[in-house]
Amino acid sequence: MRTIWLLLTFMLVISCDTDSKEHSNLINLIPENSSVIVKTTSIEGLINVFKNNSLLSQFAKSDALIDLNSKLEFLDHLKPSEEVLLTLGNVKTDSLQVAIITKYHKDLFNLDSVPNHSVETLSNKGNTVTKTTIDNTIIYSVVKDSIFFASNNRALTEKAFNKSSTDPELKRLYETSGNGGSVAFIIDTKDKAFKPNLFSDSNLNAVQLSNYMLLDAELTQDQLKFNGITTAKDSLKSLINVFKNTVPQENQLPKIAPADVDGFLSFSFNSYKTFNEQLISFRSADTIVENPIFESVLEAGMLYKNDQQALFLHSIDAPNMSNFLGVLNTVETYRDITIYEFDQPQLFSKVFDPFIAYANATNYIRIDDYFVFSDSIDFLKDVVSNYQNSTTLITDAAFENMMEHLSDESSLFVYANSNHLKSIVNSNFKADPTINTDDFNTSAIQFVYDTDFAHVHAITLKNKKKATSSAVYEDMSVTLDADLLTNPQFVNNHTNSQMEVVVQDVNNNVYLISKDGKVQWKKQLKSRILGRVEQMDIFKNGQLQLAFATQNEVYVLDRNGKDVGGFPLKLKDKITQPLSVFDYDNNRDYRLMVTQGNAVLMYDKKGKIVSGFTYKKAEKTINTQPQHFRIGKKDYIVFVQGKELEILSRVGKTRVNIKNNIDFSDSGIYLYNNKFTTTTVKGDLIQIDQNGKLSSVNLSLGEKHAINATSKTLVTLSENVLHIKTNKIELDYGDYSPPKIFYVNDKIYVSVTDLQTKKVYLFDSLGKSIDNFPVYGNSAIDLDNIDKEKRPEFVTIGDKNSIIIYQIN
Repeated sequence: MRTIWLLLTFMLVISCDTDSKEHSNLINLIPENSSVIVKTTSIEGLINVFKNNSLLSQFAKSDALIDLNSKLEFLDHLKPSEEVLLTLGNVKTDSLQVAIITKYHKDLFNLDSVPNHSVETLSNKGNTVTKTTIDNTIIYSVVKDSIFFASNNRALTEKAFNKSSTDPELKRLYETSGNGGSVAFIIDTKDKAFKPNLFSDSNLNAVQLSNYMLLDAELTQDQLKFNGITTAKDSLKSLINVFKNTVPQENQLPKIAPADVDGFLSFSFNSYKTFNEQLISFRSADTIVENPIFESVLEAGMLYKNDQQALFLHSIDAPNMSNFLGVLNTVETYRDITIYEFDQPQLFSKVFDPFIAYANATNYIRIDDYFVFSDSIDFLKDVVSNYQNSTTLITDAAFENMMEHLSDESSLFVYANSNHLKSIVNSNFKADPTINTDDFNTSAIQFVYDTDFAHVHAITLKNKKKATSSAVYEDMSVTLDADLLTNPQFVNNHTNSQMEVVVQDVNNNVYLISKDGKVQWKKQLKSRILGRVEQMDIFKNGQLQLAFATQNEVYVLDRNGKDVGGFPLKLKDKITQPLSVFDYDNNRDYRLMVTQGNAVLMYDKKGKIVSGFTYKKAEKTINTQPQHFRIGKKDYIVFVQGKELEILSRVGKTRVNIKNNIDFSDSGIYLYNNKFTTTTVKGDLIQIDQNGKLSSVNLSLGEKHAINATSKTLVTLSENVLHIKTNKIELDYGDYSPPKIFYVNDKIYVSVTDLQTKKVYLFDSLGKSIDNFPVYGNSAIDLDNIDKEKRPEFVTIGDKNSIIIYQIN
């Protein structure tokens, strides 16, 4: 039934006498009638892909999936610490059977704060299970040998730990699946209830392809990528085994297919004789009919465009094959290529069944080593013109990009553009809504036979339009679970020398999001992150951690979102300024400065108080985040307390005495022209040198103003007037974020965001607007070069619960 195919698609996105040693391997508890097994390390990651992938998100409209989703709402309350197996299968009543298997821990299934739930213990013939009801959802669970097993089927749960054996082939596949990825699928493809349509031809979809398919998945906003294997020991029943003892060939079909074809199917072999014998055995034919026409063929396939079809053959002895085809009537000559009649139009559907069902091959052309047959003269002409003009699929940028993820050689290859993909996907649905695939214009699945199994590679890719010179385009957007609380910022990913995004929502969940839009993890905090997230390498091994303070805690997290060392530090008094991280000598012996009202605490990277730091309390409240500056060989720790500027040494002693009382603004402290620089509430620029000498300049800034500065660049914003150095820019009146300065690829950028009209402005150091700005954005931005390309990117809030990454071309 098609329901199982629907359910697999959904799970892409949500998506007893046996001894304890046996139970430690989760695969041993898989129910016998499981059609699909989902192995994941992050349920939240799957759910995020479902929300943000524009193809997968459409499946939520399916009635079958809406019903399934209601049955699996309990997953929202499951907090696994290790991998999870989720299985789908059918019972005799034709109802869906779901099971969840994972390692047990005390907080795995905690419903204390969940309303409308009940828990009761059931016993039957010595079996005891827990029945949990959440609203209208019922789940039966049991814990044994530190394993949690749950299902919507009571009988299945009762006998979960009494299973006698597991299919050895299934166990081997499970052990082959990757441990680093977020999700893998094992599909029982011999199960008649689960037969997904992978091909456009119903004849080919009807046959059994293999026994099991294992797919490790890499799922992001713009692509669905799968790599794995498929196995079939019953060689006479599974189509994949017709490629046994053959060698996959490089696919030639894209070299002659017009770039605008909807799709193609290709299959290849190094020995037609071997392939043909095995194909005949698969069809259970009694005799083998020799046909010399195909002796030199290494690849055959079908081309599809609109309602037209064409059959393709690649020969290593094209002149001899032409002789076998014979001299037939000429239809016409087009661009020096002769179009011939063909008097055996059903030949290919007989020889290559079930791969080819096309029986209308009434005309053909030969171009170099390629033969193309079709009943459409126009399609044959289209093939000729595109081949001669070098506008074939192999030259298409999107196809070329897709092939970077695939193998050049394959036994069986299916390619689809968005139209063809739409046809294939929707053939798996009957009464459900039509799936729109317009944005995903390149997709493919290929099988590469190897000994007694085949490698499987599949990808569905969203290709963005090529950026024109100086264009700014949206590279990625991600919708999160709630409105955002903090501005998104970039952090370094030490594993690939690229960058990721950290942001927090109003429920105090902090997210780490890859540049491709994949949520790497989500972590619940008790309160808001103060200021920016800092990064440290506390183990001096190149692996970076995230460091920040909330209202009463100081966190240091590794790149998986796990607490590091003695952190978090839990403080009784409220933290009032962002965490300051100092690395005085750039030797990674970090100091962490925590501000609490008028008091400061200095910790080392292990979370221990630094006893040698003597400064404890200020006379007044500390109003700015403590900053560290280095001038020459001297270190300065600088912050505002009350009307005084404190300038300390690294050990907390006063380094520079300031005698003047100043009504400081809240713009912060900067080091500009080797002077400590800020403004007063009246808008005067205040600078103090290393000897404590103070100078003041009236910049005519209004009371509502902000500044930013680097060593040589001063930026001010007052009302709608922005100054970059001496360059004045008059903006439209609005509600602007404080200016930010970025130095990327040897170029200075200055940004402000009008939070009223939701426009991001970007300028160079001369005050000239960067081309194609302003663009849409709902917060101050963070700008950097986040990947290996030279073009910078920036991140901002989009809608209240989403982030956008733009690329500046």
